[in-house]
Amino acid sequence: MIREHRNREKLINYYKIFINKGITDPNVHPWIKESWELSKQYQVNPKKILATARLSAYELAQLQSKHSDAIEYLDNFIDSIVDFLHEYNLCLTIMDSECTVLKKYANPTSRLIDRLEGVSLTTKNVGTLSCNIVKEHKVPFWVFGPEIWLEELHEMNSGSVPIMVNGELTYIVSLTVMEYEKIPQDVVLALLFTLKTALELNIRQSLNIKAQKAILDAAPFAVYHIMSEDKIVYANRMGEERLSAINAINENKETAHLKDIVLNYTHTPIYDGFQGISCYNRETTWITNNKTYEDITTVVPLKNSEDDEDVQSVVTVSMPIEDLRTLVAHASGYTAKYSLSSMVGESKAFVQMKERAYRVARNKNHILLQGEAGIGKQRLAHGIHMASMRMAGPLISINCADSTPELLEQDIFGAATDSDVSHPGKLELASKGTLFIDEIEKLPSSIAKMLAKALSEKKTHRIGESLERSIDVRIIAASDANLRRLTEKGQFDEKLFNIISRSIIRVPSLRSRRDDIPMLAINIIEELSKQHQMEPKVLLPESLEVLRTYDWPGNIKQLQSVLEYSFFNTSGHEIYPTDINLMGSVKPDNKWKTDKEIFLKAWKAAGGNVSRLSNLLSVSRVTLYRYIKKYGLEK
Repeated sequence: MIREHRNREKLINYYKIFINKGITDPNVHPWIKESWELSKQYQVNPKKILATARLSAYELAQLQSKHSDAIEYLDNFIDSIVDFLHEYNLCLTIMDSECTVLKKYANPTSRLIDRLEGVSLTTKNVGTLSCNIVKEHKVPFWVFGPEIWLEELHEMNSGSVPIMVNGELTYIVSLTVMEYEKIPQDVVLALLFTLKTALELNIRQSLNIKAQKAILDAAPFAVYHIMSEDKIVYANRMGEERLSAINAINENKETAHLKDIVLNYTHTPIYDGFQGISCYNRETTWITNNKTYEDITTVVPLKNSEDDEDVQSVVTVSMPIEDLRTLVAHASGYTAKYSLSSMVGESKAFVQMKERAYRVARNKNHILLQGEAGIGKQRLAHGIHMASMRMAGPLISINCADSTPELLEQDIFGAATDSDVSHPGKLELASKGTLFIDEIEKLPSSIAKMLAKALSEKKTHRIGESLERSIDVRIIAASDANLRRLTEKGQFDEKLFNIISRSIIRVPSLRSRRDDIPMLAINIIEELSKQHQMEPKVLLPESLEVLRTYDWPGNIKQLQSVLEYSFFNTSGHEIYPTDINLMGSVKPDNKWKTDKEIFLKAWKAAGGNVSRLSNLLSVSRVTLYRYIKKYGLEK
């Protein structure tokens, strides 16, 4: 609030009456009145400045560093008007939002020169000033000398403006007029409002630039601004890292000319960009003395105007193809779902296996998981990936029993569909992460040899291409069979076995850790409840005992299937032994007498035990032997 000139004698009289009698004249501005009353309440001495609330030199330096952008801008601004400030004996101060003086600009002969920086000019500390009224009301305000609480400042006038950024009070700028007769109030106000506008605009621009820089530095691609003489004038964080890797940037962040560091410069999109040719998402190879990069590159030429034919500079956005594949892998859901801590069990065999998994996860070896089908090797692979230094990378899975050799080869190594288009395989997509190969014993010999070569050389090429690409991948292989024995018999590639078996983890069967079954069962029921957002169900002690005494030939996978059936087919909240069907989805009333597949499912659920199967199907052993013979099976 800017106020017109007031009669100083009247103002002095209003001040004296308040100081001596505590009475406020009706002509006193309400904000001045409010501030005077607070000053009196805080018992601020009106006779002398007591700058007790002053920062130490170290604290002031820290605060100035925090607000260095605003101070630096004001320093440059003041340079152009310093003579004006000295001529009219003006003191300019910039304060933070709490009225602590960050810096002052005044005539060196001013008696305030040694008193201000680091001092808190709140009402509680110094009484009424224009700055603490602005702090309270967040609008420009002018205070005439006799309204200032400290009597030694009554021969001055003071105006302050709030510096508002995004609706928040950020700084306060004050101009104190030491000799008010020398300069009109309007001139001082004009200077204050000019400072306010300029400083607010600069801070907003500075914040925008910092935000843009933070965004660009966080982006997973390199960004460059390149001038017409092939000089890079800006690079984001990734851009600087890549330039440093090829020794193209010095300590002062000055870069060499591109044509001196990129050997194939005239064949790149940047060279085309300076000819006025834009390109978007083009696959580009950058050849330097230190390294060759393969990127997806976009180049946009910049001109002064649409009519200008000359390209002044180009903006280049370039993403390493390797990083792009990782992003695609994550977007496709190639991430670990389970941690090692999610694997439940307290038996000695299980605890030892889990401890070994933690140790092995931290080294760099490829890993072989050995054990029966259904024991949770895939979940263990997820946990190892999560516990490894590759946890930020993708986890990609492939099952060697799921497709034909031709499709499996393309799935692993990728393939070229024509001369211009090719697709990466899972070996490439898993780069910087983990490739889980399940049932690796079923991997065809020819593919096994290719995989061993790729892992040894850390390079691969897509089917139908000769271009080699670097890979950085860890293999976690799983085998239901004894892979060493298969290798010794010549049924598995020896070189690949030696590569993946540097760290072997043997996963115990469920029947060998029978005491873990109740804990596992409860955990599975809890997971089903959370996954399907259903009310939790309770396995009764006698139901847990039924589960514990069963042999589980299908291991955890079979236990999961049986419990899923019980969970979804039990109407109440408690699961009784009668609710547990060890045959899973195979019911006793199924047509097993005429359907071989149903009979096989039931026999598998019984673990190949004829006595157990006879109990499950409620038939005699003699009857079962007849059907075993009928279906051409052997016990």
